[in-house]
Amino acid sequence: MVRTVALASLLAAAVSPVIAFGAERVALPTVVLVHGAFADASSWDAVALRLQRRGVPVVEVENPLTSLADDVTATRRAIDAAPGKVVLVGHSWGGTVITEAGVDPKVESLVYVAAFAPDVGQTSAQQGEHFPVAPGLQQLVEKDGFLSLSPDTVAEDFAQDLVPVQIAEVVKHQLPLKATALSEPVDVAAWRSRPSWYVVSRNDRMLTPAMQVATAQRIGAKCRSIASSHVSPLSAPGEVADTILEAAGMKPAGQAPGFGGG
Repeated sequence: MVRTVALASLLAAAVSPVIAFGAERVALPTVVLVHGAFADASSWDAVALRLQRRGVPVVEVENPLTSLADDVTATRRAIDAAPGKVVLVGHSWGGTVITEAGVDPKVESLVYVAAFAPDVGQTSAQQGEHFPVAPGLQQLVEKDGFLSLSPDTVAEDFAQDLVPVQIAEVVKHQLPLKATALSEPVDVAAWRSRPSWYVVSRNDRMLTPAMQVATAQRIGAKCRSIASSHVSPLSAPGEVADTILEAAGMKPAGQAPGFGGG
Protein backbone atom coordinates (compact mmCIF):
# COMPACT_ATOMS: atom_id res chain seq x y z
CA MET A 1 0.00 0.00 0.00
CA VAL A 2 1.29 3.46 -0.84
CA ARG A 3 0.18 6.79 0.51
CA THR A 4 0.60 10.20 -1.08
CA VAL A 5 0.62 13.19 1.22
CA ALA A 6 -1.60 15.43 -0.86
CA LEU A 7 -3.26 15.75 -4.25
CA ALA A 8 -0.30 17.87 -5.33
CA SER A 9 1.93 14.85 -4.92
CA LEU A 10 -0.23 12.74 -7.21
CA LEU A 11 -0.29 15.44 -9.84
CA ALA A 12 3.45 15.96 -9.53
CA ALA A 13 4.14 12.28 -10.05
CA ALA A 14 1.81 12.16 -13.04
CA VAL A 15 3.53 14.95 -14.96
CA SER A 16 7.10 13.99 -14.02
CA PRO A 17 8.44 17.33 -12.67
CA VAL A 18 11.53 18.87 -14.18
CA ILE A 19 14.11 21.42 -13.13
CA ALA A 20 15.54 23.74 -15.76
CA PHE A 21 19.32 24.17 -15.85
CA GLY A 22 19.98 26.68 -18.61
CA ALA A 23 18.76 25.04 -21.80
CA GLU A 24 18.45 21.60 -20.17
CA ARG A 25 15.43 20.19 -18.39
CA VAL A 26 16.23 17.47 -15.88
CA ALA A 27 13.49 15.14 -14.65
CA LEU A 28 13.29 14.85 -10.88
CA PRO A 29 13.29 11.40 -9.30
CA THR A 30 10.40 10.24 -7.16
CA VAL A 31 11.28 9.96 -3.49
CA VAL A 32 9.84 6.78 -1.97
CA LEU A 33 9.73 6.95 1.84
CA VAL A 34 9.68 3.70 3.83
CA HIS A 35 8.78 3.92 7.52
CA GLY A 36 10.14 1.83 10.35
CA ALA A 37 8.70 -0.22 13.18
CA PHE A 38 6.30 1.31 15.71
CA ALA A 39 5.19 3.90 13.15
CA ASP A 40 3.08 4.33 10.03
CA ALA A 41 3.51 6.34 6.85
CA SER A 42 2.45 9.57 8.58
CA SER A 43 5.84 9.58 10.33
CA TRP A 44 7.22 10.95 7.03
CA ASP A 45 4.68 13.77 6.57
CA ALA A 46 6.91 16.63 7.76
CA VAL A 47 9.76 15.50 5.50
CA ALA A 48 7.43 14.91 2.55
CA LEU A 49 5.98 18.40 2.83
CA ARG A 50 9.44 19.96 2.59
CA LEU A 51 10.30 17.87 -0.45
CA GLN A 52 7.03 18.73 -2.16
CA ARG A 53 7.72 22.42 -1.63
CA ARG A 54 10.79 21.88 -3.80
CA GLY A 55 8.65 20.24 -6.49
CA VAL A 56 9.82 16.71 -5.72
CA PRO A 57 7.20 13.95 -6.16
CA VAL A 58 6.86 11.91 -2.97
CA VAL A 59 5.24 8.58 -2.13
CA GLU A 60 4.99 7.19 1.40
CA VAL A 61 4.84 3.41 1.66
CA GLU A 62 2.46 1.97 4.24
CA ASN A 63 4.31 -1.13 5.45
CA PRO A 64 2.25 -3.96 6.98
CA LEU A 65 5.22 -4.77 9.28
CA THR A 66 4.29 -8.45 9.12
CA SER A 67 7.51 -9.73 7.52
CA LEU A 68 10.47 -8.53 5.52
CA ALA A 69 8.98 -10.04 2.37
CA ASP A 70 5.65 -8.27 2.90
CA ASP A 71 7.28 -4.88 3.44
CA VAL A 72 9.59 -5.35 0.46
CA THR A 73 6.57 -6.20 -1.70
CA ALA A 74 4.81 -3.01 -0.62
CA THR A 75 7.93 -0.99 -1.38
CA ARG A 76 8.46 -2.58 -4.77
CA ARG A 77 4.87 -1.69 -5.65
CA ALA A 78 5.66 1.97 -5.00
CA ILE A 79 8.87 1.79 -7.02
CA ASP A 80 7.03 0.21 -9.95
CA ALA A 81 4.40 2.97 -9.89
CA ALA A 82 6.97 5.79 -9.97
CA PRO A 83 7.16 7.48 -13.40
CA GLY A 84 10.96 7.61 -13.53
CA LYS A 85 14.01 7.19 -11.34
CA VAL A 86 13.63 6.71 -7.57
CA VAL A 87 15.46 7.85 -4.46
CA LEU A 88 14.62 5.19 -1.89
CA VAL A 89 14.62 6.25 1.76
CA GLY A 90 14.29 4.03 4.83
CA HIS A 91 13.95 4.88 8.51
CA SER A 92 14.97 2.36 11.17
CA TRP A 93 13.53 -1.06 10.16
CA GLY A 94 12.81 0.56 6.81
CA GLY A 95 16.56 0.47 6.17
CA THR A 96 16.43 -3.32 6.00
CA VAL A 97 13.50 -3.06 3.62
CA ILE A 98 15.26 -0.68 1.21
CA THR A 99 18.41 -2.80 1.35
CA GLU A 100 16.40 -5.64 -0.22
CA ALA A 101 14.08 -3.60 -2.44
CA GLY A 102 16.66 -1.08 -3.63
CA VAL A 103 18.26 -3.31 -6.27
CA ASP A 104 15.43 -2.36 -8.62
CA PRO A 105 16.92 -0.73 -11.75
CA LYS A 106 14.78 2.38 -11.18
CA VAL A 107 16.47 3.10 -7.84
CA GLU A 108 19.37 5.50 -8.31
CA SER A 109 20.30 6.22 -4.68
CA LEU A 110 19.53 5.18 -1.12
CA VAL A 111 19.09 7.20 2.07
CA TYR A 112 19.26 5.50 5.46
CA VAL A 113 17.84 7.44 8.42
CA ALA A 114 18.83 5.99 11.82
CA ALA A 115 18.43 2.69 10.06
CA PHE A 116 19.55 -0.89 9.71
CA ALA A 117 21.53 -1.77 6.58
CA PRO A 118 22.28 -5.50 6.65
CA ASP A 119 24.69 -7.27 4.34
CA VAL A 120 23.71 -10.29 2.25
CA GLY A 121 22.62 -13.11 4.53
CA GLN A 122 22.52 -10.84 7.58
CA THR A 123 19.49 -10.02 9.72
CA SER A 124 18.57 -6.75 11.38
CA ALA A 125 19.04 -8.31 14.81
CA GLN A 126 22.59 -9.40 13.97
CA GLN A 127 23.66 -5.83 13.29
CA GLY A 128 23.48 -4.94 16.95
CA GLU A 129 25.33 -7.96 18.32
CA HIS A 130 28.60 -6.13 19.01
CA PHE A 131 27.05 -2.99 20.48
CA PRO A 132 25.29 -2.21 23.78
CA VAL A 133 21.54 -2.74 23.71
CA ALA A 134 19.88 0.67 23.51
CA PRO A 135 17.52 1.58 26.39
CA GLY A 136 14.39 1.53 24.25
CA LEU A 137 15.08 -1.95 22.90
CA GLN A 138 15.18 -3.21 26.46
CA GLN A 139 11.57 -2.08 26.91
CA LEU A 140 9.92 -3.81 23.94
CA VAL A 141 6.51 -5.32 24.66
CA GLU A 142 5.66 -8.61 22.93
CA LYS A 143 2.09 -9.77 22.40
CA ASP A 144 0.90 -12.49 20.03
CA GLY A 145 4.26 -12.46 18.26
CA PHE A 146 4.29 -8.70 17.63
CA LEU A 147 6.53 -6.09 19.24
CA SER A 148 5.38 -2.64 20.36
CA LEU A 149 6.32 0.21 22.69
CA SER A 150 4.48 1.41 25.76
CA PRO A 151 3.49 5.10 25.85
CA ASP A 152 6.15 5.68 28.50
CA THR A 153 8.85 4.16 26.31
CA VAL A 154 7.74 6.29 23.35
CA ALA A 155 8.06 9.40 25.52
CA GLU A 156 11.38 8.47 27.14
CA ASP A 157 13.30 6.48 24.54
CA PHE A 158 11.66 6.68 21.11
CA ALA A 159 10.58 10.29 20.64
CA GLN A 160 12.02 12.04 23.68
CA ASP A 161 12.75 15.29 21.84
CA LEU A 162 9.16 15.87 20.71
CA VAL A 163 6.62 17.96 22.61
CA PRO A 164 3.81 16.10 24.45
CA VAL A 165 1.17 16.67 21.78
CA GLN A 166 3.51 15.20 19.15
CA ILE A 167 4.36 12.25 21.37
CA ALA A 168 0.65 11.55 21.75
CA GLU A 169 0.35 11.44 17.95
CA VAL A 170 3.28 9.02 17.72
CA VAL A 171 1.57 6.74 20.22
CA LYS A 172 -1.70 7.03 18.31
CA HIS A 173 -0.11 6.04 15.00
CA GLN A 174 2.08 3.24 16.35
CA LEU A 175 1.98 -0.04 14.43
CA PRO A 176 3.53 -3.20 15.92
CA LEU A 177 6.29 -5.18 14.17
CA LYS A 178 6.20 -8.95 13.76
CA ALA A 179 9.04 -10.09 16.01
CA THR A 180 10.30 -12.70 13.54
CA ALA A 181 10.95 -9.98 10.94
CA LEU A 182 14.09 -8.94 12.80
CA SER A 183 15.50 -12.44 12.26
CA GLU A 184 14.87 -12.53 8.51
CA PRO A 185 18.06 -12.14 6.43
CA VAL A 186 18.27 -10.04 3.30
CA ASP A 187 19.05 -11.84 0.04
CA VAL A 188 20.69 -8.82 -1.61
CA ALA A 189 22.29 -5.59 -0.42
CA ALA A 190 21.37 -2.62 -2.60
CA TRP A 191 23.95 -0.36 -0.95
CA ARG A 192 26.67 -2.44 -2.63
CA SER A 193 25.62 -1.09 -6.01
CA ARG A 194 23.92 2.24 -5.23
CA PRO A 195 25.33 5.49 -3.83
CA SER A 196 24.11 5.81 -0.27
CA TRP A 197 23.56 8.48 2.35
CA TYR A 198 23.14 7.93 6.09
CA VAL A 199 21.63 10.24 8.72
CA VAL A 200 22.90 9.37 12.21
CA SER A 201 20.75 10.33 15.21
CA ARG A 202 23.23 11.19 17.94
CA ASN A 203 20.65 11.08 20.77
CA ASP A 204 19.04 7.84 19.64
CA ARG A 205 17.84 5.55 22.44
CA MET A 206 16.50 2.84 20.11
CA LEU A 207 19.43 2.14 17.78
CA THR A 208 22.78 2.82 19.40
CA PRO A 209 24.46 5.81 17.68
CA ALA A 210 27.77 3.93 17.60
CA MET A 211 26.09 1.19 15.59
CA GLN A 212 24.66 3.77 13.20
CA VAL A 213 28.08 5.32 12.61
CA ALA A 214 29.65 1.89 12.08
CA THR A 215 26.87 1.00 9.64
CA ALA A 216 27.38 4.18 7.64
CA GLN A 217 31.10 3.49 7.43
CA ARG A 218 30.59 -0.16 6.46
CA ILE A 219 28.29 0.66 3.55
CA GLY A 220 30.42 3.59 2.37
CA ALA A 221 27.62 6.10 2.84
CA LYS A 222 27.91 9.85 2.82
CA CYS A 223 27.17 10.52 6.49
CA ARG A 224 25.36 13.32 8.28
CA SER A 225 25.11 13.44 12.10
CA ILE A 226 22.27 15.31 13.76
CA ALA A 227 21.24 15.92 17.37
CA SER A 228 18.00 13.96 17.31
CA SER A 229 16.10 11.14 18.92
CA HIS A 230 15.28 8.04 16.90
CA VAL A 231 12.37 9.81 15.20
CA SER A 232 14.46 12.35 13.28
CA PRO A 233 11.91 12.53 10.41
CA LEU A 234 9.62 14.15 12.99
CA SER A 235 12.09 16.04 15.19
CA ALA A 236 14.54 17.19 12.49
CA PRO A 237 12.58 17.03 9.22
CA GLY A 238 14.53 19.86 7.59
CA GLU A 239 17.87 18.14 8.00
CA VAL A 240 16.48 14.80 6.87
CA ALA A 241 14.87 16.44 3.84
CA ASP A 242 18.14 18.20 2.98
CA THR A 243 19.91 14.83 2.95
CA ILE A 244 17.29 13.39 0.61
CA LEU A 245 17.59 16.40 -1.70
CA GLU A 246 21.35 15.85 -1.78
CA ALA A 247 20.79 12.21 -2.75
CA ALA A 248 18.40 13.38 -5.47
CA GLY A 249 21.07 15.63 -6.95
CA MET A 250 19.45 18.85 -5.75
CA LYS A 251 20.79 21.70 -3.66
CA PRO A 252 19.69 21.22 -0.02
CA ALA A 253 17.42 23.97 1.27
CA GLY A 254 19.52 24.67 4.34
CA GLN A 255 23.01 24.01 2.99
CA ALA A 256 23.85 23.12 6.59
CA PRO A 257 27.24 21.60 7.35
CA GLY A 258 27.51 18.05 8.57
CA PHE A 259 28.20 15.83 5.56
CA GLY A 260 31.30 13.77 5.45
CA GLY A 261 32.64 10.67 3.84
CA GLY A 262 31.70 7.23 5.10
